[in-house]
Amino acid sequence: MSKSRNLLIASALASVLAGPALAQTLGLGRVALPEEIAAWDVAVLPDGTGLKPGSGDVATGDEVFAEKCASCHGDFAEGLDSWPVLAGGMNTLTDPRPVKTIGSYWPYLSTVFDYVHRSMPFGAAQTISVDETYAIAAFLLYSNGLVEDDFVLSHENFTEIRMPNVDGFYPDDRPETEYVRFRGEPCMTDCAPGAPEVTKRAVLLNVTPQDPDGKPAGTLPDIRASAAATPAAAPAAEPAPAPATAADPAPAATPAVAAADPKLIEAGQKVFRQCAACHKVGEGAKNGTGPALNGIVGATVGTVAGFKYSKPMADAGAGGMVWDEANLAGYLADPKGFMPKNKMAFNGLKKDDDIKAVIAFLAATGH
Repeated sequence: MSKSRNLLIASALASVLAGPALAQTLGLGRVALPEEIAAWDVAVLPDGTGLKPGSGDVATGDEVFAEKCASCHGDFAEGLDSWPVLAGGMNTLTDPRPVKTIGSYWPYLSTVFDYVHRSMPFGAAQTISVDETYAIAAFLLYSNGLVEDDFVLSHENFTEIRMPNVDGFYPDDRPETEYVRFRGEPCMTDCAPGAPEVTKRAVLLNVTPQDPDGKPAGTLPDIRASAAATPAAAPAAEPAPAPATAADPAPAATPAVAAADPKLIEAGQKVFRQCAACHKVGEGAKNGTGPALNGIVGATVGTVAGFKYSKPMADAGAGGMVWDEANLAGYLADPKGFMPKNKMAFNGLKKDDDIKAVIAFLAATGH
């Protein structure tokens, strides 16, 4: 093949590949239809721009989430394996190891709607309808304690939702304040006087966050030591204590639970992992999606300071109901059946042994 012919072919290829400017001339493609553009234009902005008409309630969102999201994010948005937790983490952003969730960290509800509708579920993006997306967003708001269980989210009330961390962000000014420092000519030789020297090692730099007692941050309580330190059950001859009321201080644990087998307590710690996404226990425990559970065994219902309870739960406490072992067992087995219309999203523990173990763990931990 001659050199001139090669040049001719190369010139022709270059004209074909020259780009959109020649597309009309070559008769390639067509102008996108408005409905085709609309199908891809799914962005939703914080001011509500881009929202499609629709609505969804918490109960429907619970069902859709269980079907399409729970395999990665857990039934209660607690996160499974390496998939992110979506609920809880309130007031942890200043902790050494913050829990960044939709409730604790995300600044706008529009980000939730946009991401779910655009990218979820994993491997089947854009298969969730507009109404289902509203429902999932409502369920996630409820899971983070931001709305009640009868809440309905729609395009009409969407912008009324203010996320807790909306004021926790600021504009990224690094291009103006930092990038200029790194745009000079780099030093390649003799940049520092003398030879490099190791002055400290990581173990001495205290780079691992620690709890006040010197243990690595997040270390669980020693439940065996807690169980061993728990007083023995009171003699049978002594009269049983009167039920606690809202005005009475709650005992640390009921006598039957106080003498629990350390192995039962250890088993309860494992079962409690199902609860830990919403409830904290032990030293420094704080309210999250659910109340902290320190001292819950024997306490009056609905009295954990700083937590906003549902009306049924608050009314039960006002009526003198106490979290004794029987009430806890009934509630853990069927939260909605035991106390209808309360905020608990968990469906309940199905095994009696698991229920007994969790109560033993709660009684022995977090006094």
